[in-house]
Amino acid sequence: MIIIKSFAVGHGDMFYINHGSDNFTMIDCCLSDDNADEVLTELKALRAKKTIARFISSHPDDDHLRGLEYLEATVGIENFYCVKNAAKKDDETVSFSTYCELRDDPKKAFYLFKGCSRRWMNQDGDGRGAAGINILWPDVSNVEFKAALADAEMGLSPNNISTVIKYSLNGGATALWMGDLESDFMESIEDVLELPPVDILFAPHHGRDSGKIPASMLEKMSPKIIVVGEAPSEHLHYYPEYNTITQNRAGHIVFGCDGQKVHVFTSEEYEVDFLVNEYMTFGNMHYVGTLNL
Repeated sequence: MIIIKSFAVGHGDMFYINHGSDNFTMIDCCLSDDNADEVLTELKALRAKKTIARFISSHPDDDHLRGLEYLEATVGIENFYCVKNAAKKDDETVSFSTYCELRDDPKKAFYLFKGCSRRWMNQDGDGRGAAGINILWPDVSNVEFKAALADAEMGLSPNNISTVIKYSLNGGATALWMGDLESDFMESIEDVLELPPVDILFAPHHGRDSGKIPASMLEKMSPKIIVVGEAPSEHLHYYPEYNTITQNRAGHIVFGCDGQKVHVFTSEEYEVDFLVNEYMTFGNMHYVGTLNL
């Protein structure tokens, strides 16, 4: 069973995919004194079982890279994937400095852009299967994206240089991450951003109203589950016309992808009416139900 996990890390994002192949993928980092030991212990144990591991940074904002220095020291980051950028910060933290060192490292960094390919990310090779990860955005020639890059280089918000990451493999579930893209930026690129049907969608900007996905984009994706993140509840958009899981209440969320089924587990008790009960278990987590694709 392939595992996609969304950690409950407060007002931030952190995920991993434990692939069915010899791949392990981490997406974003948000560590604190409260969660670092638990999260790093889990990641270190899982990463040790795989030969190929990568860290994908959706964009260089503090709530997506906090504690990156501890992740590198404890788990290791041999392959660092990010959008090519020259983002700056007025108040540079140790975590951001670590990000910049990895971003600019000619041996570790691989720059993401729409349609890019790389061995074992989305290409097989040497008898090892691919991870099933494809990049849908950015289009580095796009005028709006270039403007967002320039803003980040001037020390303004890097939200709109976020990459759009798709995971899918072998006819099973498709999941999509959109970083912290903001609503007005998404509206400006919706005609050029090609989006597939999606089973699991992680709402951008932690589910905030400011990252509300345009209706036309949602229609293209027709997500079966939208994960609404841990922004303060007064700032959240709950996507009332779609099936949602809210991480504020669910805690850690695990999606166990098994062929045409996705089994959903949470660290806190959580109930929905859109999943079926197949009486599954996953460690000490609470079983919410199963999505049949």
